[in-house]
Formats: sequence, C-alpha cells, structure tokens
Amino acid sequence: MNLQTNYLGLPLRNPLVASAGPLSQTVDQVKGLADGGVGAVVLYSLFEEQVRAQLEQAERDVLLEEEHADMFPEATSYFPSMSSEPVETVAAKYLTLVERASAAIEVPLIASLNGSSLGSWVEFARQLQEAGAAALELNIYFVPGDTSLAGPDVEQRHLDIVAAVKQNVSIPVAVKLAPYFSSFGSFALRLVETGADGLVLFNRFLQPDVDIERLEVVPGVELSTPSEARLPRTWIAALRHQVPVSLAATSGVETADDVVAYLLAGADVVMTTSALVRHGRDYARVLLDGLDTWLTRKGFDSVGAARGLLAVPAGADASGYQRAGYVTALEKAKSRYGSLVG
Repeated sequence: MNLQTNYLGLPLRNPLVASAGPLSQTVDQVKGLADGGVGAVVLYSLFEEQVRAQLEQAERDVLLEEEHADMFPEATSYFPSMSSEPVETVAAKYLTLVERASAAIEVPLIASLNGSSLGSWVEFARQLQEAGAAALELNIYFVPGDTSLAGPDVEQRHLDIVAAVKQNVSIPVAVKLAPYFSSFGSFALRLVETGADGLVLFNRFLQPDVDIERLEVVPGVELSTPSEARLPRTWIAALRHQVPVSLAATSGVETADDVVAYLLAGADVVMTTSALVRHGRDYARVLLDGLDTWLTRKGFDSVGAARGLLAVPAGADASGYQRAGYVTALEKAKSRYGSLVG
C-alpha cells in the first residue's frame, strides 16, 4: 500500500507524525521514534522564555567584556573570568539536539518554537534552520488574560509573530494554534496570507484544576482522548478546500480508526504523542498497519485516494453545512435520549 504523503512540501513515507512532546528530548529518543515507523518527528518545544534567557546572557557577557577591556592585565584577576566556551543554556542544548538528531534519522526533523509575544527571540528560528531543521512548527500559546485586549489585537499578535519568523527563515513554517477565535476560518486564511505554510489543529488549552481540600489551583497535563479529535476534525474538514497549505491534525489519536477519520476529513498528516506515550514508540507500526488494512479493505490504493473524502465540498455553503450537521445531531439526541425519560 502506498502510504506516502506530502507535508509542508516535504515528502513523507507515511502520514503519521510524532508530535512535539516528552518523547523527543534526546537523539536516542528521536531515533527510536523514527525507527518505530513515523513519517516525521517534531521535537519537543523550545519556549520563548528560554531563548530570551540565552540572548540576555549573551548580552551580559558582551557588556562585561567591554567593561573590563581597558583594565590593566594584572588587575583582571579581581573580576570574573570570561570563558571562551559559551554557557550551555537550554536553547544551546536544543540547537545541538537539532543538529545531531537531524543527521541521525532519515525522516524530516521539525523543530518547535513556542511563544506568545513579538520579540528578538523569533530570530532564533534562523539558527534552528542552520542547525538542520527541515521545517519549523511555530506553537503560539497565548491566553489573553487582559480583559481590555480586543479580539483583533489578539489576532494581530499572532500574525506579527508569524510574519517575523517567516522573515528569518526559508524553511517551511507550520503554525500550531488554539481554536478560540471569533471567526477561525477567516483567521486561518489571514495566517496563510501572512506566509504560513501549514496549520496544525489544535493546540490544547491546558486548563488547571481545583483542589478543594488544599484550596489550590493545580496545573497539570493529561493525555488526550479520542473525543478531543472532533473539534480539529471539524475544522480540517471545513478548511480542506479553502486553504492552499498543509493541514496537520493533532490530539485525540488512540487507534488506527482515529488516523483514518482525520485523513477522511482532509488532514495531510496525523500527529500523536499520547498514543505513543501510552503504548510505546513501536505503537506507530500498529497504527500504520491498521491504516494499511483499512485502505485495502475499502479498495483504495493510496492515502491520497482517501484523503478529504468527507471534507466540506468545494463551493458548498460551509456555514449551512455545519448548521445542518448541528440540527441533525440534536434531532438524533432527542430521539435517542428522550425515550429514556418518563
């Protein structure tokens, strides 16, 4: 079965991609994911705050060197010595990992930058490209807690970050974002116009919980479940014939059926971390074998033959299409659950 696909202009051997997460923190882990069968690997995310820390350290080092440049040689022992070797920060380690991991695997390695504000940190994207990243996933995680910040300003912040990153690299850039915009379809089009080469749907909003005994807000991360796939699948189906860029699905993948459903909606690739954490990196083979079996059983000769079959048809009234599905679902719910009451 031909499982080959294309993502961000990169040829992949199959549409299953290891998403950014805890399984890609070392070269051995990245190699394990590639050996497990995935078509590409997205590294864990490097955060804007970590890049800024490296930039600030570099600025402090330069200022200190300039301050001591005119001192008498015999007096330099009174001041901190400046090592010729740079301090190995989190950001520096990330660059080293990109360089070593990209050379160690035969599938594309995609670097991941996570940020929420415009700043000099976006220039780090060029260093990721130079280190060997085949593409960049720009994860914009921004929850506007400032109640005076208007919706258009939130959108503009995203667009400015994407534009700045694109100015610094020539490799493709995919934007991973949340669905919480007043008109997500329109915003998606604006991201594409700004230069995004792909959209990753969706970033998970990590909602904290409340400990009622300790009276504390408790942060945490839980693995995704198949029910979370419905929202990104809906928007992928709506955008498939509306945007000329790659669409990546993420969240809610547990079985091969989930992979198939995303592809039918129109996804170019299907990303997962939760399933690989639960079952091990070799579980990628199970998902791919299940996809292969389904395609064969349905008479398809490739992934491309099945992709987008259940997307919103080109030229259709997308709003009316979604509304019709909503009404039908509620009518079925009344029929199914209403009979249980009485």
